[in-house]
Amino acid sequence: MGQTPKITMVGAGGMSFGPSMVNDVVNTPELAGSRLVLHDINEKRLRRAYVFAAKLNAAHGAPVVLDRTTDPAEALQGADFVISSAEIGRFRYWQQDFEIANRHGARQINAENGGPGAVFHSLRSIKTTLGICADIEKYSPDAFLLNLSNPMSRVTLAVNRGTKVRNVGMCHEMPIGVYRLALLLRRRSRDIEAKASGINHFTFFTEFRDRQTGEDLLPHIRDLFARRIFDYPGPTVALVRMLSRFVLPAACADQFYSPLVVHVVREYGIVPCSVDSHIGEYLPLALDVAGDHAPPVEFFEHLDRRLERLANWAIATHVPLPYHRVGRSLEEVVPVIAAMWTGTPARVMAVNVPNSGYLPNVAEGAIVEVGATVDGDGIHPETMPPVVDPIAGYITTQVALQDLIVESALTGNPDLALQAIIQDPCSPPDESACREMFDELRALQAAHLPF
Repeated sequence: MGQTPKITMVGAGGMSFGPSMVNDVVNTPELAGSRLVLHDINEKRLRRAYVFAAKLNAAHGAPVVLDRTTDPAEALQGADFVISSAEIGRFRYWQQDFEIANRHGARQINAENGGPGAVFHSLRSIKTTLGICADIEKYSPDAFLLNLSNPMSRVTLAVNRGTKVRNVGMCHEMPIGVYRLALLLRRRSRDIEAKASGINHFTFFTEFRDRQTGEDLLPHIRDLFARRIFDYPGPTVALVRMLSRFVLPAACADQFYSPLVVHVVREYGIVPCSVDSHIGEYLPLALDVAGDHAPPVEFFEHLDRRLERLANWAIATHVPLPYHRVGRSLEEVVPVIAAMWTGTPARVMAVNVPNSGYLPNVAEGAIVEVGATVDGDGIHPETMPPVVDPIAGYITTQVALQDLIVESALTGNPDLALQAIIQDPCSPPDESACREMFDELRALQAAHLPF
């Protein structure tokens, strides 16, 4: 490593993570002087991202050296860290994953990370990410990859099984979960100290304490969700459904309308980190409890379009925008880079890594999500208590699906992917319907599948 790191962002033109990653880098004093390279295969989106990043950088006194390129060799040569959030045709294919699978009898709440539609999302993301890893191995074999692409558990497993790239999977659900619950408790999130574990988008808090007093706040959360307001009577459901047609109310509903979360807290006494649309992907009972949710793909596609329009306006306007007032996001990606680069230890709430005793009753090698300490020697995941029942059983099912899907992608064997669909608890109950769904999606997405 040199005196300052080279950080390459792959898929920098996307709106989901690109702007927040740039903002976090320029807001991190430990990374001052870094070379930040934005890389995307879409020149138009890359140019927009670069102009926006340049304004952010300038507003903070230009602490980083900014560059952009569509050439992977130029982007990756000499990189110390690679942040990847690349996806191909995200919303078009997500819509297919959701609608076609459900038309054949699937019972999906989301189809992004779990359920039969997510099998195809997994295959596409794995193929894309393994291509990125091949370039990393070619141009910067010592680089450390921080992957943000979903489905996180499956993509991370494929990277660890199919490549030699040093890596970690990163997700913001746990910090966002702390922030959301702190709001409900009328507390400041910075005053909360929390730990959680499980698999990505299916993690549960094992600790949730007041940082100053040490008070255990989990009982307060259980008491909160026991209130009648969280029974969600019919008029409340109808109002949520109506308001979900609009972007901002839909964003609020996604975070705070949570009959499935409430059900899990009341029924099992455990507190999920994520919202209904995420934990519901792994639960066959999801639609029975939370069937009135609007499809998340519609909300996120509308939100992405709004963000693109806002970004286009921001890069074109001469209005002096207060970029200098934008603080760091809740993402933990850049803090990991800073801790590894400087050697100064830092604790992060969530990393996705192969299990090595970190969750005692989850299979070794499965990708689990736990907290960790990060320093110059790398990432040191925390050993957590065993996962409680019945969550442990649901995770066991998902670990088996992880194996099938990743082996399908690595070997190019479509039969293993079909078996994953047949075995998914949210798939159509009839095997012939699973086969028909598989064949239809395979024909539509053939160019981006690994077989």
